Amino acid sequence: MISVAILTKNEEQDLPLCLASVKWSNDIHILDSGSTDRTIEIGKARSAKIWYNQFESFGKQRNYALDHIPFRYDWILFLDADEVMTQDFFVAMRQAILSAGPDVAGFYCCWKMIYENKWLKHCDNFPRWQFRLLRRDRARFKDFGHGQKEDKIIGRIEYLREPYLHYGFSKGWSHWINRHNRYSDQEASSRIYNRPPFGHIFSKHSSESIPALKSWLSDVPGWPLLRFVQAYLFNLGFLEGMPGLIYCVNMAYYEFLVQIKMRELRGKKHQKNGQPHQSTVVNPTIF
Repeated sequence: MISVAILTKNEEQDLPLCLASVKWSNDIHILDSGSTDRTIEIGKARSAKIWYNQFESFGKQRNYALDHIPFRYDWILFLDADEVMTQDFFVAMRQAILSAGPDVAGFYCCWKMIYENKWLKHCDNFPRWQFRLLRRDRARFKDFGHGQKEDKIIGRIEYLREPYLHYGFSKGWSHWINRHNRYSDQEASSRIYNRPPFGHIFSKHSSESIPALKSWLSDVPGWPLLRFVQAYLFNLGFLEGMPGLIYCVNMAYYEFLVQIKMRELRGKKHQKNGQPHQSTVVNPTIF
């Protein structure tokens, strides 16, 4: 069997569907970071075990779960509350685990981005990969941009190619914009202070190549516009109609936020090093 860990904060809207999709598991854990809505009530009503830890980052939160939650099974699936497993994903996951050799530490998983009940297939380089299914005591996480990636792997990682569903826009655009405004702070800092080596751009693993490419391209003037062109034209986002246009515009907007915050951070660093920006003082002239 498989244990399930779900990260939450004020997820009363999305949590019921997420929990319903993992009802096959008898070891479901919710790691909450201070919900003030009905999240905890919903979790308890569905027999999930509730844990609390103040959220710092996705990497630290997932490591807290690995360190403090007494999972019943060796295999652990990490989900966010706006993510939903399909029956096909469950079948593929179970088969992958049953056939996994002892040297397999876990699996990269991919997702379908859902907006207005539509899979946005053509906008964002499907499939994209995250490390979500792992053997206990065989892997850790580390912060990476506004998210996380695998760390301290004992063994090798394989790919689970059947996607789950991600309802990233379920709470509306105001929520999405506020959340990604926070994410862009972390992403800007990461792209300056923890930039991946340039060679990672050529990695065969998209979990390495795509973040590296974005990090280096964010120094290019007009990169947000290029991001839109890449998603909407080259990735055929226009085939998704208005949902595709909205999605691609907002992906470009997110890159714009990251870019201007990188500029801001560099300005602060410049001033901290004793090199304030010069301004020109014009002496008044009497005519």
